[in-house]
Amino acid sequence: MKCNFVAIEREYGSGGTKIARRLGQQCGIPCYGKEILEQVARERNLSVDRIQQYEEHVSNSLLYTLSMITNGASNSALSPEDDIFLSEQEVIQHLAEAGPAIFLGHCASAALRNRTGVVRVFIRAEEGEKKKRIREDYGIPEDNIERLRKRFDKKRANYYFANTARQWTDPANYDIVLNSTYLGLEGCVRLLCALFPPAEE
Repeated sequence: MKCNFVAIEREYGSGGTKIARRLGQQCGIPCYGKEILEQVARERNLSVDRIQQYEEHVSNSLLYTLSMITNGASNSALSPEDDIFLSEQEVIQHLAEAGPAIFLGHCASAALRNRTGVVRVFIRAEEGEKKKRIREDYGIPEDNIERLRKRFDKKRANYYFANTARQWTDPANYDIVLNSTYLGLEGCVRLLCALFPPAEE
């Protein structure tokens, strides 16, 4: 199967964002993460911070599913969180029309479910390595690291479940699960680069 899109979910502190960005740079393929939020923010005249608040307080109603099933029926019954999710999905679908890409978070695999060549990736790391990266990369004080790590992972897990009805960390949801502690960031990048072989001369 030819890989057209990589949809990456990652634990906080696993280095997943760096891996995705480096993968895009080395393969010459666009990588979209915060860019998805920024586009939704422009379209909705909201701040990125406000959208992130919606994501953090998402419900488990799965009302968005009803809207998708009814093929664009009125979204008046949707919560703001569900409505924002639909907007993110629309942005992802639009970006995918331009060709191969890497998508970071935002349940991108759901938006790409009808496309071919989608590889779903989950990046994790050992606890000690995650704490070290959070401290060194983000400058978080030692006594706040665990609280912050749990907060971000809970947010991502809740958001994923609310919008897919699946457990975020379940390996069955992914085609590839990488442990960046043992592989290293560059090792993960090299493995994922193999999904996009260079074009033949």
